[in-house]
Amino acid sequence: MRNDLANITNNAINIHYQFSDNLKQINNTNSNSEILFITSYPPRECGLATYSQDLVKALNNKFESSFTISICALEAEVVSLVYEDEVKYILNTESRIGYVGLAKLINDDNAIKIIMIQHEFGLFKSKEREFITFLQTLTKPIIVCFHTVLPNPNEALKTNVNSIAKYAQSIIVMTNTSAQILQSDYGIIENKIEIIAHGTHLISHGDKILLKQKYNFNNRKILSTFGLLGEGKSVETTLYALPSIIKKHKNVLFLIIGKTHPTIFKTEGEKYRDFLQEKVVELKLEKHVQFVNNYLPLPILLEYLQITDVYLFTSKDPHQAVSGTFSYALSCGCTIVSTPIPHALEVLKNNTGIVIEFENAAQVSIAVISLLNDEVLRNQISLNGLHVISATAWENAAIAHALLFEKNANGNIQLQYKIPPINLKHLKKLTTAFGIIQFAKINQPEIESGYTLDDNARAMVATCQYLALYKNDDYVETVSTYLSFIKYCFQTNGKFLNYVNEDKLFTIQNDETNLEDSNGRAIWALGYLISMEDYFPDYLIEEAIFLFEEAAITLSKLHSTRAMAFAIKGLYYANTSYYSTNNLLLLKELANRLVQMYKHEAEKKWQWFESYLTYGNSIIPEAMLCAYMATGNLVYKEIAKSSFDFLLAKTFTDKKIKVISNKGWLQKNITPTEVVIGGEQAIDVAYTIMALSKFNSCFEDEDYINKMEVAFSWFLGNNHLQQIIYNPCTGGCYDGLEDKYVNLNQGAESTVSYLMARLTIEKNNRRKTKVNSEIKYYKQINNMAMN
Repeated sequence: MRNDLANITNNAINIHYQFSDNLKQINNTNSNSEILFITSYPPRECGLATYSQDLVKALNNKFESSFTISICALEAEVVSLVYEDEVKYILNTESRIGYVGLAKLINDDNAIKIIMIQHEFGLFKSKEREFITFLQTLTKPIIVCFHTVLPNPNEALKTNVNSIAKYAQSIIVMTNTSAQILQSDYGIIENKIEIIAHGTHLISHGDKILLKQKYNFNNRKILSTFGLLGEGKSVETTLYALPSIIKKHKNVLFLIIGKTHPTIFKTEGEKYRDFLQEKVVELKLEKHVQFVNNYLPLPILLEYLQITDVYLFTSKDPHQAVSGTFSYALSCGCTIVSTPIPHALEVLKNNTGIVIEFENAAQVSIAVISLLNDEVLRNQISLNGLHVISATAWENAAIAHALLFEKNANGNIQLQYKIPPINLKHLKKLTTAFGIIQFAKINQPEIESGYTLDDNARAMVATCQYLALYKNDDYVETVSTYLSFIKYCFQTNGKFLNYVNEDKLFTIQNDETNLEDSNGRAIWALGYLISMEDYFPDYLIEEAIFLFEEAAITLSKLHSTRAMAFAIKGLYYANTSYYSTNNLLLLKELANRLVQMYKHEAEKKWQWFESYLTYGNSIIPEAMLCAYMATGNLVYKEIAKSSFDFLLAKTFTDKKIKVISNKGWLQKNITPTEVVIGGEQAIDVAYTIMALSKFNSCFEDEDYINKMEVAFSWFLGNNHLQQIIYNPCTGGCYDGLEDKYVNLNQGAESTVSYLMARLTIEKNNRRKTKVNSEIKYYKQINNMAMN
């Protein structure tokens, strides 16, 4: 942090430059392209500053080695604000010559490749001509984000907006309505406009009852509104509605959260707040209204929103295009009653909220009472809102902005996704003393969905992977839980059942479903655990070996392709620590069946084991490679390589992975009439990454490593929706990528699949780091010897 900024010119120009060591290094090495954000910025307290800080943070968290971000902070007058190091310039927007000086500095700064301007008309109200000249003078690509788009402009406003648009390579707006207004009312061409919704925070939703207890709101129905106060908020509309609401719900408490807007405070003081407080007394609402007169830290604000039963957005400005407060409330699962600003009209459709007329207290009263009367309705609206707002997570907003930067950077930016830290929080949340629960609603485990052998087998593999990397003995007990579940599913006939309900009873699904694949997964998991005997107490390994041997008796009866592949993997892993001739013979028997299947189906253009590609395809060539590694049989190796390369050619395109969709399997000799979009599952991506890692360990092909990184980026947003599949807030993974949406439920299969993929990437990166260190060491030795 800095306390003092050096003046570049005299005080009248009032442009400052931050000489931080980091920024000097950027300029000297030019290692990364720099994007300069021109915006108001914290510690300035305003919605635009908060928005910009959230966006910058999201971009920095989402990407690495792609670009750096610096800030030009906008100030209306000389103030003693203390900024963080990313603030490189300060512009006093009231200074005419300041714009000229800033343009020269930016043009001369070779590190800066793009200028990103967060625009509000009030920022440049008295210096619109100087601002246009500033844009005209700049020699770098400009992106402008219009936070306000006014319909039916007069000639002066239309000329001003068109002048800004003329010098911008791209224009960002936050709603479809704003985009339509720019086209119809201002004549701006469509291909210049990008719609990127206002970002929202991912929330690891807490227990509402416990949070209410934390804030001493036990047994209260909470209504709330938040934001910097001003009369445009029309909070009094809710105050006028409260007496009717209280007659029906005497435990209502209305929270008015936020301090008075600093600009308003300078000219009017607390006039509006005083007015509201007088209304509270006049309407005898003292026991039902509480003012929270603070600019709350984000974590506390999000908790206040999570305890809210009904959120009230009563702005009386019909031209307010978008509201950050509205977005934050939706992301916290609030049930919303809102006036019809464009943002609300676009989002609160199909039972995601209630829209009321401006300044209509009667409608507020009716809406709130109906919602408080019906908890089921509130919960459904809340859930619908979460599904609608999920695409606007800051992580997704960051991806959309980064893609736009890449598009406008003239080849100076290549995006590289940052790999998130490993997070087992959701895995632990799903896991009970009995096993891992099958499904979740958003990130809340649904015990009613019961348990499956499939999920517990995969979870055991993932946890073993984690232990191998981090040697954390705390997770030995977790592995023991999954092993106990697998044992619970084992039957006296040597086979496993798959489905167990919440009462620990086997369900009728076990009679209606072919369980071969589940049995194969169990063998894989047991074999994997046996291969890690050094990490576990003897009794645990002995139990796994006993189950493995008892179940192996039935493996020769497997006929499902994937079941045989899973079994081969299990036999391979088990034999690395617990060698058995019988296991090796079984492995060969199953591998030879796959060879025969391959020879029967394979043609020049179809190098595969079946006449179709369905789910979990990567495990089959990986199993053949394991068979080669166990036996040295070159036929297994050749088939593994040819089939895997065939599969990769079908699933990797244009630096993306698109696994085979469960909405339309790929058929031999049948050309699809159209590309199937959606139906992509985390498990297919995970199996692909694990297979790529295995193939790289055998063939040492850099292309396999590159494809691992591309495949993993699918979780991070490199997919057809350009949205995250992994939720870094909860540690859970979403259940599927569909044609137009992401399934937000974070069940066991998807979450464990992500973890297997992430841990495989971690192991690969450690191997790469070790190899690079060894190469560097031997280079140093050789150089010393030569000298």
